[in-house]
Amino acid sequence: MSKSTDLKARQDAAVPAGVATKGIYVVKAENSEIWDADGRRYIDFAAGIAVLNTGHRHPKVMEAVAKQAQAFAHTCFHVSPYESYVHLAERLNKLAPGNFPKKTLFLSTGAEAVENAVKIARYHTKRSAVIAFSGGFHGRTLLTMALTGKVMPYKRGFGPFPAEIYHAEFPHAYHGITTEQALADLDRLFHGDVDPKSVAAIIIEPVQGEGGFNVAPFEFLRALRSLCDEHGIVLIADEVQTGIGRTGKMFAIEHSGVVPDLITMAKGLGGGFPLSGVTGRASIMDSAHPGGLGGTYGGNPISIAAAHAVLDVLEGEGLCARATRVGQKIRTRLEGLAKDFPCIGDIRGLGAMVAFELVKDPKSKEPDAALTASILSHAQARGLILLSCGTSANVVRLLTPLTIPDAVLDEGLNVLAEALQDAVGRDAKRAVA
Repeated sequence: MSKSTDLKARQDAAVPAGVATKGIYVVKAENSEIWDADGRRYIDFAAGIAVLNTGHRHPKVMEAVAKQAQAFAHTCFHVSPYESYVHLAERLNKLAPGNFPKKTLFLSTGAEAVENAVKIARYHTKRSAVIAFSGGFHGRTLLTMALTGKVMPYKRGFGPFPAEIYHAEFPHAYHGITTEQALADLDRLFHGDVDPKSVAAIIIEPVQGEGGFNVAPFEFLRALRSLCDEHGIVLIADEVQTGIGRTGKMFAIEHSGVVPDLITMAKGLGGGFPLSGVTGRASIMDSAHPGGLGGTYGGNPISIAAAHAVLDVLEGEGLCARATRVGQKIRTRLEGLAKDFPCIGDIRGLGAMVAFELVKDPKSKEPDAALTASILSHAQARGLILLSCGTSANVVRLLTPLTIPDAVLDEGLNVLAEALQDAVGRDAKRAVA
């Protein structure tokens, strides 16, 4: 019995079935590579679900963490605050878009950041309703599940959900939902379900993560900004997966020129250590009373130290520009594969946040979840870690570390092409009607 097989048996006996895993039991990781308990090497095209933008164990991140661990590991910022928290808030206030005073709150997870952003918006506006979008993902807590617009595996069986949460259509050109139609759906919502004067916030991912890497059209984001200004609604950009250089800018919303009121962030911010934050207009962030915001581990000093190093690396190594180059190389390779494999119905994304959608027929665009799962399985067998996404589980997403060496990126893309051929069939390209 291999070590991985033994660990899988132990996991099945000790860990709930609802905690799904890929069965790759890591013992070592470096930049864009992972080695499992049996010594097998994998190329990592998942990056801990967009956490490791700076790669596994970046030397500067590890050095900062080790240095902080020699000083103190925890005091709780509410009890004994520390300068590094304040300084990181100052840095993010400057980096976030918007020519106005800003403040930042630190927490532990993306879901916590979203929950606190909603709390702040509700307190500031004295309103209760929140609008999210179909296909959106905002977390697995009760409130963030309610905000999430994807049923499986996140919502089924976990209700009832909090009230005053509404969903509008997210524009999706490939599936025929235009910006105009999405805006019309918002108008329908305002006339049929919720008074805009009762809406505290609209929350949107500039690029949907779990929903399938659907990029929000810039004109749609601009229209949302205008609607929020008209009705006094707080616009929240959920940048948990898109932020910290992933799309070629510090925050994905910057591509559109739109300035949100609040930004939620996590994942890439901590470089592998749990840290999240909410950055926004000082006038809104200051709304809640003292003691109304926070948490025991929010802004843990070790995670804060890691985040400072992450920001240093992003700037010093030019990782935003690197994200654009990595993304272009991935997209070019996928476009080449799409010529041979019409099962690739769409290629989309922003920067180094790229995905391709698998369909049974390019005309009907019927989703092919089985083929998607097969590609992931064949890729893993060949030593490449991939993730799926999409409301129909038929999208393969590519989230390499931004620090991935070109040679390893090329190797991984070659493995992806082989996995696609394996899944479709070795003797013929994908047959479609």
